[in-house]
Amino acid sequence: MVIRYDAPLNLLVSTKGHPFDTPAFFGMFDDMRGMTWTHVEQPATMALMSHEGASDFDALLFYDVPGLQFKTPKPPLLIDPPETFKTGFRGLLDAGKPMIFLHHAVAGWPLWDEYAEAIGTRFFYQPGTYKGRDYPDSGYLFPVEFTMTPEGDHPVTKGLEGGFTLTDELYLMDMLEDDIVPLLRADYAFEQDNFYSAANALNARMWTRDGWSHGPGTNLIAWAKKAGNAPTVTILCGNDASTYGDANFRTLLRNAIDWVTSDAAADWARANDFERLLIVTSDYHMPRAAGSNPATTSPPPGPKPPPPCSPKLRPHGPTPPPLSWMTSA
Repeated sequence: MVIRYDAPLNLLVSTKGHPFDTPAFFGMFDDMRGMTWTHVEQPATMALMSHEGASDFDALLFYDVPGLQFKTPKPPLLIDPPETFKTGFRGLLDAGKPMIFLHHAVAGWPLWDEYAEAIGTRFFYQPGTYKGRDYPDSGYLFPVEFTMTPEGDHPVTKGLEGGFTLTDELYLMDMLEDDIVPLLRADYAFEQDNFYSAANALNARMWTRDGWSHGPGTNLIAWAKKAGNAPTVTILCGNDASTYGDANFRTLLRNAIDWVTSDAAADWARANDFERLLIVTSDYHMPRAAGSNPATTSPPPGPKPPPPCSPKLRPHGPTPPPLSWMTSA
């Protein structure tokens, strides 16, 4: 592995918490030109989750499962992230640090809802809650062959317009947030009878679903999301060496890296949902110019409605009722 000091893009890759084929996984990044990468394992990753700690990296890629300590056949020990990490992670989102969440990373920090909110979903290894709502443990299935088809036109799926087939792992779970941009969907029946219980697996009963109940799950395999001011992409496939070596998967992952680090993605993540903010004030309560002092200026006589807002400046909802001028008693 060559250290590319002159590479224009530096990627942080965080792992640990789930087994994977280390040489094949890292070889995938070695083969990506025009970038370099740095590997850090949890819990050391937490020390870099701040503006200063992550300043050398153009994007962060998570392929880890922090916040769980597996104790099969007993339920896993769930760990709440330290406050320093929470503060640092929030700060990175506010600053617009690009992030990619890959495969089992969607199970990370199960006790901290803000982490799942940034991703848009959570893989539940055991029944849990999200924002006060109960959820069953998620489902898994591997190896399974499926075809993915792009939804819409997006830089992350460039070169994959016709879709592609993988043999990988699929999850049965719910999307927890709806403010996402769908990128890829799988042509598979995401129903309980086709998957196995994650909680049963951690109870040393792999490949079983007895006592488990789960409704239909999402067929999304990849999506983009604004998390704070940060552009993020989540890709659910990526289980083993056969996927790491797949040319289409490599294209998908490299496209995701290039897009989240682009100016276009940064602008998209920071954009508001409205075109213009119109603030209506009155001379009596907020002087508009020097010399217009509420202590010396009389309020206008009687009610005076403000001028109507242009519909072009109001992106959502019906016309609000007119504001009334406030007068002194």
